[in-house]
Amino acid sequence: MNLPPRLAQSLGYAGLLPFLGFAVGVWALQGYVQALCMQGFLVYSLAILCFLAGSLWGSAPRYAESARTPRLLVSNGVVIFAVLGFLTAQPLIASLLLMLGHLAQLWYELNTLPRGGWYRTLRTRLTLVAVIAHLVYAAALVQLNP
Repeated sequence: MNLPPRLAQSLGYAGLLPFLGFAVGVWALQGYVQALCMQGFLVYSLAILCFLAGSLWGSAPRYAESARTPRLLVSNGVVIFAVLGFLTAQPLIASLLLMLGHLAQLWYELNTLPRGGWYRTLRTRLTLVAVIAHLVYAAALVQLNP
């Protein structure tokens, strides 16, 4: 990975702000703005999963043929899973499926990236905060519709 660590960290942490903002918005807001936060969270989660899957796809040519095929299949599988989760049109189910997609993406990356290093640590932190945001979002939905 030839990405400057400080830039990647800044962009990664900034990318958590919509997750956190939308999740808090579901708790704190009402009416139309709350509905926008509910939908925005799911769309943003889907977009980030597609972005992450695209990074797997884009890095595949740098791998040996034996590792390239699984990388391409996982990248496509994550996107298909995420879109199908989103299409359930059930926000609680969709959020939990998207959260599983984020965890699956991280699991694959941790099992294919070299041990140690700043990028591995960053991806783990970012995913864990995103997962927490998904849990906050899901809790808000349960609170709204007991």
